Amino acid sequence: MTPISYKEFFRYGVFGLAVAAIVAFGISPFTGGIVQQWSRSDVEARSKLVFNAIGPLLSRDVEDRAWGHLADLFKRVALDKKILAVGFCDPAGSLIAPTPELPPTFSCEKSAKSEGESFTSITSGGRRILVAAFPVQSSRGRSYLVILTDLSFAAARSSQVLSYLLAALASVVLVLTIGTIIFAVLMMQGWMDALRRAVDEVRRGAQGEPLELSGGSIDREIHKLLRRADQVPLTSQIEWTPKSLQEVLHGVLPRAEVLVVSNREPYIHNATEAGRVVQRPASGLVSALEPIMRACGGTWIAHGSGSADREAVDENDRIRVPEVAPAYTLRRIWISDEEQDGYYYGFANEGLWPLCHIVFVRPTFRSSDWQMYRQINQRFADAVLAEAHTEDPVVLVQDYHFALAPRMIRERLPKATIITFWHIPWPNAETFGICPWRAEIIEGMLGSTIVGFHTQFHCNNFIEGVDRFVESRIDREVQTVSLGGHETRARAYPISIEWPPRELEKLPPPAHCRSDVIAQFGLAEGTRLIVGVERFDYTKGILDRMRAVDALLSRNSAWRDRLVFVQVAAPTRSKLSSYSKLQAEAEELAAEINGGYPGRQPVIHLIARHYEPAEVFRLFRAANACVVSSLHDGMNLVAKEFVSSREDNAGVLILSSFTGASRELSEALIVNPYDTEEMASAIEIALTMPIQEQAERMKLMRQQVKEHNVYRWAGAMLVDAARSRTRERVLGLAAKAGHGVKQI
Repeated sequence: MTPISYKEFFRYGVFGLAVAAIVAFGISPFTGGIVQQWSRSDVEARSKLVFNAIGPLLSRDVEDRAWGHLADLFKRVALDKKILAVGFCDPAGSLIAPTPELPPTFSCEKSAKSEGESFTSITSGGRRILVAAFPVQSSRGRSYLVILTDLSFAAARSSQVLSYLLAALASVVLVLTIGTIIFAVLMMQGWMDALRRAVDEVRRGAQGEPLELSGGSIDREIHKLLRRADQVPLTSQIEWTPKSLQEVLHGVLPRAEVLVVSNREPYIHNATEAGRVVQRPASGLVSALEPIMRACGGTWIAHGSGSADREAVDENDRIRVPEVAPAYTLRRIWISDEEQDGYYYGFANEGLWPLCHIVFVRPTFRSSDWQMYRQINQRFADAVLAEAHTEDPVVLVQDYHFALAPRMIRERLPKATIITFWHIPWPNAETFGICPWRAEIIEGMLGSTIVGFHTQFHCNNFIEGVDRFVESRIDREVQTVSLGGHETRARAYPISIEWPPRELEKLPPPAHCRSDVIAQFGLAEGTRLIVGVERFDYTKGILDRMRAVDALLSRNSAWRDRLVFVQVAAPTRSKLSSYSKLQAEAEELAAEINGGYPGRQPVIHLIARHYEPAEVFRLFRAANACVVSSLHDGMNLVAKEFVSSREDNAGVLILSSFTGASRELSEALIVNPYDTEEMASAIEIALTMPIQEQAERMKLMRQQVKEHNVYRWAGAMLVDAARSRTRERVLGLAAKAGHGVKQI
C-alpha cells in the first residue's frame, strides 16, 4: 500500500485545525454570552455584599447627615479594583459624597427609581458600566446607595476563554485526525490489496490494460476508475459500419454474453410449394441488432411465427443462424393463437399502441388481455434465464411488447445489464394514466439498467410518468430513477437505418428507376410523382395525405394532368377492426378522388400489398417527392430510407412534425398532417422547388443519416451499457470488501 505523504499529512492537519477554528468561532457568540452573563452575576453579587457590609453605618450617617464620614466610607469601598465609583442619592435626587471616578454624566434621577434594589447598565467614555442601586430608608425618606462597576473585564475574560477553547478543540481534532489516519493505514492494508486485484481485473475487461494505483485516498482512486468508465470513447469520427460496431463491442464488452428479446425474429422459416424457405424480415430492428449478435455469438429470443419454424429448430427450440455461416443462436418461443390474440393483438396493439400514439383511437384494456400479456412476458423472461450462461449477461429488450420483462429478469438475474428500448412514443403522464396497470408497466421497465427512447421529449414524459405513478427517488438532472435499491437511467437513442442500404447495390441509377416506375404505372413521361410507403396503420396519416393531394388539384387545376400519387400500404393486424376499417376507408377515398377527375389517368394509385425492400427503394428513387404524414410516430424510418436512396441529391421530403425524424431531418418540408391546406401547399412547393435547392437540402439530410446510422444507435447503447456495467462491478467489489463509496 502506498504510504500517506507528508503533504497529505500536512493537508489533513491543516484541515483539522480549520475545522477546530470554524467550530470555535461558530460557538464564540454563545460562549461569550455565557462568560459575560457569569461576570455580570459576579459583579451584582459583589455589590450586594458591599451594601450588606456598610448598610448599618450608612443608615446612621444618613440620619445624622454626617456627609464627611460618608465620603470617607465611600473612598474605602472604592479601593476594590472592580468597583469604579460609589455615591449616594438623597430623596430629592441629589448626588451626595461621590467618589472621584464617578462619571460626570451620571444622574440619580435616571438610576434610582425602583422601590427595591436594581441593576442597570450605562455607557460612559466607551465603557460599559453596571449601576447597582440599593434603597436606604430613613426618617427623611427613601435614599439610594449607588455602586458603579466597570464591566470591561468581562470582555477580556470572554476572549481568554475563547482562546483556551480554540486551543483545546485544535488539540482534540489533531489527535483524532492522526489517530484516524493510523487506524485506516492499519485496517485497510488487506482491503487495498484486494481492491488492487479487482481494479486490475475490471480495467483489463473494460480497457484491455491494468490500472496503476497512484498515491492518494482510497475513495479518490475508486472515483478515478468510475470516471474512466464514463469516458469510454464514442466519437463522431468513427465511420459506423457492422465492422466498427463489432470492434466497439469487443472493446467495451469483451467476453460479455449478449441476449436479445424481441417479438419479431431475425430469420423466418416458411413452407412453400418449392419447400422450406428462409425469409429475413425488412426491419430496422433486425438490421441494427444482427451485427451485434454476429460479433458476440449470443442468443436471440423471439416469437417463432413462420409456418415452418417448428420444423427448423432442435429439441430445445434452438437453431444456429444464419444457416450458411452460423454465428449465433435463435431461440424460438411458441405462442398459441389464443395467446397471440390477448398478448399481441389485445393488450399490446389495442391497448398500448393507441395509448402511446395519441391519434384519437380509444385504447381498449381488458383484464384477460393483461393476464395474457403478463404470461407471455414471463415466458420470455424464463427463456432469458434458461439461455443465460453467466450471472451478468447483457440483455437487450425490444419494444412495447415486453414492458414487464425487465423486472422479471432482474429478479432472477440481479447482476444483469438490461437495456430496454421503447420503439414507439411515450405519452405524457396525463395520457398514460388512462392505463389501469400503469404502475405495473413502469415498475416493470424500471428493472432495466437503461431505458431508451427515440427522443429526449419521450424521456421527459417517462420521468414524469414515474414521478406521478410510482413511489421512487428521481434525479432529474441526470434522469435516473432509484427503486428498490436499483437505479435506472432514461436515455435518448434516435434509431436509424443501415448506411448505405444494401438493397441499393442491386438497383440501377435513379433515372433508370424512374423509367421503370413510369412504365409500371403507365404514366406520361413528364408526370410529377409523389410517393408514400407505409403499413396500413391509423397512426400513419394515409387518409390525410390523399386529401392533401385532392386539395391541391382542386385549387390548382394546372396539376390535374401532371401529378400522380402512389401510395403503397401493406395490410397489417387485419384481425383488429380499426385496421381493416382503415383499409376500407382508404380504398373508398382513393376511388372517390379518382372519380372526381374523369377522363384522365387515376390521381391516386393505392397499392394494398407488401413491397419488398428493393421495390420500395426503386419507388423512392423514381419520385419527385415523398410524403411522410404520421399523426404521431417514435421515429419513422421511411423518411430516412427515402433520403438514403437519393444519391443523386434530388427529390423533396415532406415530413410530419409529429415524427421523431423531424428533429433530425430539419431540411425537409415540415408540416402539420392535420392541416390539409398546409400539406397541399407543401406538396406544391416540393414539386416546384429548384433542383439546386433540392440538392442543398438532400445533401445535409444524407450526411445526417450517414453519420447517425443504425450502427451508431446500437453502439451508443452498448457503450452506455459498458459504462454502467463497469460502475456496478467496481462499486459491487468495494461494497463486498466493506468499503462504502458514494457514487459520482
